[in-house]
Amino acid sequence: MNSSNITRRHFFQDCGVGAGKIALASLLAGQAHGAGKSPNVAAPTHFRPKAKAVIHMFMAGAPSQLELFDHKPMLTKYEGKPLPPSVIGGQRYAFIRPDAAVLGPQYKFARHGQCGAEISEMLPHLATVVDDIAIVKSCRTTQFNHAPAQIFMNTGFSQPGRPSMGSWITYGLGAETQDLPSFVVMSTGSGISGGAACWSSGFLPSIYSGTRFRNTGDPILNVSTPQGIEAGTQRDTIDLINAMNQRRLQLDGDGETATRIANYEMAYRLQSSAPELMDLTKEDKATLEMYGCDPKVPSFARACLLARRMVERGVRFINVYNEGWDAHSNVAGNVKNNCANTDRASAALIKDLKQRGLLDSTLVVWGGEFGRTPMVEASVSLGRSMGRDHHPQAFTMWMAGGGIKGGVTMGATDDMGFNIVEDEVHVADLQATILHCLGIDHERLTFRNAGLDFKLTGVEPCKVVKKILA
Repeated sequence: MNSSNITRRHFFQDCGVGAGKIALASLLAGQAHGAGKSPNVAAPTHFRPKAKAVIHMFMAGAPSQLELFDHKPMLTKYEGKPLPPSVIGGQRYAFIRPDAAVLGPQYKFARHGQCGAEISEMLPHLATVVDDIAIVKSCRTTQFNHAPAQIFMNTGFSQPGRPSMGSWITYGLGAETQDLPSFVVMSTGSGISGGAACWSSGFLPSIYSGTRFRNTGDPILNVSTPQGIEAGTQRDTIDLINAMNQRRLQLDGDGETATRIANYEMAYRLQSSAPELMDLTKEDKATLEMYGCDPKVPSFARACLLARRMVERGVRFINVYNEGWDAHSNVAGNVKNNCANTDRASAALIKDLKQRGLLDSTLVVWGGEFGRTPMVEASVSLGRSMGRDHHPQAFTMWMAGGGIKGGVTMGATDDMGFNIVEDEVHVADLQATILHCLGIDHERLTFRNAGLDFKLTGVEPCKVVKKILA
């Protein structure tokens, strides 16, 4: 064909593959805010941070704030009667009627510390550190069921597919350690409703996904050297694989190839760093007793102690999921059992970080996906009695450490504990505040996907909760 007769149609027909590669290279080179970032080095922050690591203790199933933090004596007066219509409005529930009878507080409350924070008798250990924590009684979510609410709290969106908070943070800040993953996930139960979507990297490169540490056996599957393989042979094998992957990366620029290279190297280093991390026998007896931790028995206490060890070794974000707070029946027993498993270790983590000089640089977050209703849940057909249903309108969380002012109680609900009446804090506000403590402006931490600039806190207006900042 005469070159003078070539049209755009002929060009794309004959050179479609090449044009596609050109377009892909252009997209990769210009991918907003993601180009040139490395997960293996620390990145600059938007402003000076107070914290450099986060430990998020996620109480999956939703603890009852009315038995733990938000004391409402008026519920005792109304016990057995429905809430006034002016309080409940048109709210509907999954398992109870709007006119269900009120259930009074199941435990006594008392004031503690110099700040005088009001805490349930079920939290005797947390009561000893109230001057180091900020309690937020006015949290609110838009999600009513466990899976979407858990995903929403962890990713800022109610459906799977978005990057988790840990992924956003490690994407924005990079790594402080070369020997351990920057984002680690531990679970102290049978699993959470939201599943792996809660620690997924979503549309971010998969290098930013959370790494799940198991409770027994090897902390990470397939990390141990296979029997009969010598260290030199293994190193040579990884070098060969990485050389091949590097060549492929130069050809197609696929970010997942870069992830594969990084994962091979991390797995090799984990063979020595992971066993050393998990060996709690080197912790002194006083520390183990403070946490209530048996080094050989999987527990929430063990996970909290491991979280402190991870912070010491440069891990950026640690999720500790504790399941079992869903109190549709016997809310008193549910709270008692869960507090017995978590209260001591939660307080010990604060004390341990503080005495090691790590609390000022470590942000600790405690809470679930929503709260529980002031009304009782009872169902003969479902075998439920003396429980509380899901309540997204108001729940309580606490935070401590890097960037947070200790001895603060913020927010308030009405006399029935049903609606927020002071200083409402949406889930996105909590996320913006966590990023702020790390030196990140939530409006500027974005990633372009499908032609849009996404961010953890979504598109609705939200705010940093300044009243709890140090």
